[in-house]
Amino acid sequence: MTARRRMRLAARWLPFADAASDGLPLGQLLRLSLFQVSAGMATVMLLGTLNRVMIVELGIAAFLVAAMVALPVLIAPFRALMGFRSDTYRSAIGWKRIPYLWFGSLWQMGGLALMPFALLVLGGDTVHDVPFAGEVLAALAFLMTGLGLHMTQTAGLALASDRATPETRPRVVALLYVMFLAGMAVSALLIGGLLAEFSPLRLIRVVQGAALATLALNLVALWKQERVRPMSAAERAAPRPRFADAWADLLAGGQAGRLLAVVFLGTMAFNMQDVLLEPYGGEILGLPVAATTALTALWAGGALAGFALAARRLGRGTDPLRLAAGGLLAGIGGFSLVIFSAPMASPPLFFAGAAVIGFGAGLFAVAMLSAAMAMPAAGQAGRGLALGAWGAAQASAAGLAIALGGGLRDWAGAMALSGRFGPVLDDPATGYSVVYHAEIGLLFLTLAVLGPLVRSIALDTPGPRLGLAEFPT
Repeated sequence: MTARRRMRLAARWLPFADAASDGLPLGQLLRLSLFQVSAGMATVMLLGTLNRVMIVELGIAAFLVAAMVALPVLIAPFRALMGFRSDTYRSAIGWKRIPYLWFGSLWQMGGLALMPFALLVLGGDTVHDVPFAGEVLAALAFLMTGLGLHMTQTAGLALASDRATPETRPRVVALLYVMFLAGMAVSALLIGGLLAEFSPLRLIRVVQGAALATLALNLVALWKQERVRPMSAAERAAPRPRFADAWADLLAGGQAGRLLAVVFLGTMAFNMQDVLLEPYGGEILGLPVAATTALTALWAGGALAGFALAARRLGRGTDPLRLAAGGLLAGIGGFSLVIFSAPMASPPLFFAGAAVIGFGAGLFAVAMLSAAMAMPAAGQAGRGLALGAWGAAQASAAGLAIALGGGLRDWAGAMALSGRFGPVLDDPATGYSVVYHAEIGLLFLTLAVLGPLVRSIALDTPGPRLGLAEFPT
């Protein structure tokens, strides 16, 4: 078989083989995508395994757990600034993205290394006389992990976008998104299996093993990914562009503000349950740690199915905003299944709901990412700033949603168990159900905000169309 024929077969049958280009061969692209695998692993630790362990095994209040998990949101708005700084960073050898990838990896590893000890102190497993030692250490660990995660993802996505051609760039970003979900799915299965028999010592080993894996994966990912372009002292000393000017250039593109608002609201709607889904399975349905950890794998599998559908439909020219609306509707169905699983005492219904929620979230995220990739920008608004703004909106919404979800669950649960809602709702599942109903309401609100964007595209497109834009919003 000739080399040309092998290349044609690879391009036809290998997933994302068409994302490669002369400037970014497939081998280097797959190696670069490993930073998303480590990001997926850290996300599983923060939003899946650790919140279940903190609430159920360590007996920490859900609001405190939600506040800890939401702490990285304090850094999320700075993703746009991180992206802009990597756009304009100047060094003697000309690197822009690699320094941010490297130091982000160190922060992420350091936070995970500190995490298990901080959680054991927070849960009262150690004797000490230092007030609020557990809270301070846990907050520091979550902040460090969040800073590293945001820095690594922003610089890594920008580096991949730099090296890709305009034709392959959307597929490259899509591949990185898939690797993130794959990292979540594989890590959830591995971590769930390792923690099937929970003990504090095993928790330390698993989390610190994840810290070492983070550094190893990211080191392989960034190795020789950015070319050396020596810069003179005069070039390095030249005045840098202002962030405010670059941000104004980005928002001058037209619908960027509303698009980011849709991303913010939709992400909030899908993420209020992030610290509650596994505790819901453990407390209400009586599922063990290994079974509830598998929920993350189900969610990621559903998200991959949503991505596959989005890739197929987008390849055929489907409007990404209409696909995003489909993801929102799927989310409404998924949350309904989770709500009904408690009164029906049906774990299969619960698992099905988690998978459908993942499908809707994946379809929404990929479709909105495709729309954001086409977000017009001019002047000093570079790729790092655009992807950083996307990440800032998404991560800020996720962190806020997690904190609100935990607080709402605690308040509604306390009110229900005290009899304030009546004897019918005097049940531990009520607090969770209130959060899931709130998410359904947010999904409908996101559809309303999305409507004018679809309408603006429909007005510019010839031919009759009937869909979201034609319904009143």
